[in-house]
Amino acid sequence: MKRILTFMLIVSFIISSSVVWATPPEFSGGINNEYEYEEVIFITGEPIRLKGEVKVSKREKDNEKSISYTFKLENKDLEAKLDRKISFNTTLDKRDDKGQTLAQTSMSKYSETLKIGKDKYELEDFQFSKSDVIDNRPASDFYNGNIKGRKYYKINKDEGEVIVDITGADVGYENFWGNSETQILDYLITRPGSWEGTVRVSVSDSTTKTLKYSENEANFSSFNGGHMRITNQEMISSYEYNLPKIKDGEIQKDKREKGTIKLSKKMVPKIERLIVPKFRDLGGHWAQEYIEKLYSLDVFDENGDFFSPDIPMSRLEFTKAVIRACDIRSSIDDVKPKRRKRNEPKEEPVFKDLDTEDEDYKYIKSGYEKGIINGENDLFKPNDSLTRAQAITILIRALGFENKAPSPGYYTNFSDDRSIPYWAKDSIYMAREIGLVYGDKANKINPNKVMSRAEASAMLVRFLEFLQRDLQKDYRENIMYFK
Repeated sequence: MKRILTFMLIVSFIISSSVVWATPPEFSGGINNEYEYEEVIFITGEPIRLKGEVKVSKREKDNEKSISYTFKLENKDLEAKLDRKISFNTTLDKRDDKGQTLAQTSMSKYSETLKIGKDKYELEDFQFSKSDVIDNRPASDFYNGNIKGRKYYKINKDEGEVIVDITGADVGYENFWGNSETQILDYLITRPGSWEGTVRVSVSDSTTKTLKYSENEANFSSFNGGHMRITNQEMISSYEYNLPKIKDGEIQKDKREKGTIKLSKKMVPKIERLIVPKFRDLGGHWAQEYIEKLYSLDVFDENGDFFSPDIPMSRLEFTKAVIRACDIRSSIDDVKPKRRKRNEPKEEPVFKDLDTEDEDYKYIKSGYEKGIINGENDLFKPNDSLTRAQAITILIRALGFENKAPSPGYYTNFSDDRSIPYWAKDSIYMAREIGLVYGDKANKINPNKVMSRAEASAMLVRFLEFLQRDLQKDYRENIMYFK
């Protein structure tokens, strides 16, 4: 088999070019790895599995995107061959004032021919519309869309037709640590005057990044081991069909053929070695693993020999770590600072107690502009010790989940609920809901307790684990298997 080109779906416009967006190809329920593409078709009234190759090409210009697919598939046992060329165009309406993007997708070109033995099915018309809304959050982009389409096929030019009505939706997310899209598509397949059938297609494409520690096998080395980041991509698909019973080419009235076909393919994992931390004050510390993970991922950038895990984490340090953990730094660190022209007034800082010339100012400014942090009386107090309430609020705002809390007047179920500041209550409620935080043995959240650098590190790692695993479970397993 020829190698399949790596591809991304239409909505890949909202991510960095360094990240692969996980999306199923086209809207047929098919899946692929690097070597082979596979899908199931039902146009004849019976399921037919086809395998082969798909090639993808993309073009991007301003707020317009296009993507084209070319399929060459076959089933030798059934003497079946399929040739399909499909192109989609997407226009984007970026609403920066709302932090959202609207995407409208339509069909621009199509051709499809299926030959099965002596029969030929040719696509005469394809009407298609897809619309998505993308909520561009600092930690993840979340999106949801609706799909509507109709295909008309001619059989042997004048021996009848097949109509396929498509109704469905897609839901997905993307962040630096993983991404997933799940499509649920309902097909109503009709051969007028002959038969009618239905197929529900559930297909998901997911990319996840995990960290694994690798021991150094050499005895005489300057380090014992280090972390590696492993990127995995997997596609799964399920076709649930209800079709007419066909025997010897004849439709069996009042009898139906029902079943489920499942497909699954994985890409070859990608392995990346990460920087090895060499702090001298972490040996045997309960948070050593958390801190070393974050350092390896460039969330922390300390250059000294000591991390000082038990001293308080500052508000500035934590904000900077969150920005870097969300990989917002890719759009910050790469930007060269503008030189102030002569007689040009100095930039006004977003908070009065910050200096725009400080090397870490860009992180605070980005956090403020993205709604992650707030100050008080125009002050940020960057060197103040971080409290648990502040840390939780920053993380939940990065996800955009604070607005999912109940209407005011509720209780969080923590025994020290009355101690929670009003501005942190929604975030603490949602943090518990998603499993980001739990109460202590007395069921206290201790919102006003100062966090050590070790405790803040543990919370940051749990935040990254939510981005890595919990989101994928919600966007794939919970939809594919439980809905």
